[in-house]
Amino acid sequence: MSTPISRAVLITGCSTGIGWAAAARLARAGHPVYATARQPEALAELAALGCRPLALDVCDEASMRAAVAEVERREGAVGVLVNNAGYGSEGPLEEIPPEEVRRQFETNVFGPIRLTQLVLPGMRRQRWGRIVNVSSMGGRLTLPGGGAYHASKYALEALSDALRFEVRGFGIDVVVIEPGAIKSRFGETAIARIQALGSADSPYAGFRRALAEQIQGLYDGPMAAFAGSPDDVARAIERALAARRPPTRVPVTLGARVLIGLRRWLPDRAFDAMLRKMLPEPR
Repeated sequence: MSTPISRAVLITGCSTGIGWAAAARLARAGHPVYATARQPEALAELAALGCRPLALDVCDEASMRAAVAEVERREGAVGVLVNNAGYGSEGPLEEIPPEEVRRQFETNVFGPIRLTQLVLPGMRRQRWGRIVNVSSMGGRLTLPGGGAYHASKYALEALSDALRFEVRGFGIDVVVIEPGAIKSRFGETAIARIQALGSADSPYAGFRRALAEQIQGLYDGPMAAFAGSPDDVARAIERALAARRPPTRVPVTLGARVLIGLRRWLPDRAFDAMLRKMLPEPR
């Protein structure tokens, strides 16, 4: 008699934004959802929707092991891993403290790697699984002031490409979700980090102000029309789980599709020239 396949979904970073929306949408659709956050008390509303809250810090090995072990104890295996937890550390590369760059990679890259390693044995045993990595359009193109963040998302995309080949034979699919600007606390976090950098007389001061204004404009200015909602991303994740043969990459929002397309066809210097119309060069 064959062992039932677990389709339990483990999602990181569910206290707000995309993670919250994905957990809520998948729970409403009947998926067994384990919603996680560093502070599980922030998940009370998701628990009321049928999610099972768990403490999980993607920068802590013991926390990751405990969360995966708990899902496996209840379900047999993690059937779907959604690596969503992440944030953007924005600002001129020269001014970002090295420890902040390390923290950016710890959260956006090393955490997803380790969680993937922890869930793969269970997925291989049942010969089925889905790994959904929430990247960004910033994993396909680079905007000024986002060097550390973009580098982390490029890394996540590269890891996903390698993993897709390595686990396909075990019945495991890897999907990369690439949101553009999403109306969430992500922008507030990015602006706060920009404002905490450098001094007023820094050669990057004017660039930092313009960068913060541009990010703010993505959420409440004319460009907000091109931004999406967390539920737009949640819907893309749900479709990736429902598809018999899921797509390898899913851009989310019109802005993401347009910019990724432009970057694919424009030479480097032409793309740089376009960006100079949007932001002043530090001088």
